[in-house]
Amino acid sequence: MLFIVSWSISPDNRNAVIERFLKTGGAPPAGVTMKGRWHAVGGSAGFGIAEASDVVPIQQWVLDWNDLMSMEVHAALTDEQMAPLLAATVGK
Repeated sequence: MLFIVSWSISPDNRNAVIERFLKTGGAPPAGVTMKGRWHAVGGSAGFGIAEASDVVPIQQWVLDWNDLMSMEVHAALTDEQMAPLLAATVGK
């Protein structure tokens, strides 16, 4: 299953987040594969796409970081997964 993971960092936590990221590389726990990660230019926000077969390691990843930043996680579908659902919705 794919997940969109987004985050925002308050200015008060910026340096602590930088230090943790440099120490850990921001790697997710076992059971989560990082497909890609993007950081907003000029801001303290970003998002990543992760893959996991279980939500438990996704939640562990959030718990590893949400003491320093706000995080949101949403399950995601690919175009190939979504297209049949959309077609069924409009009767095609």
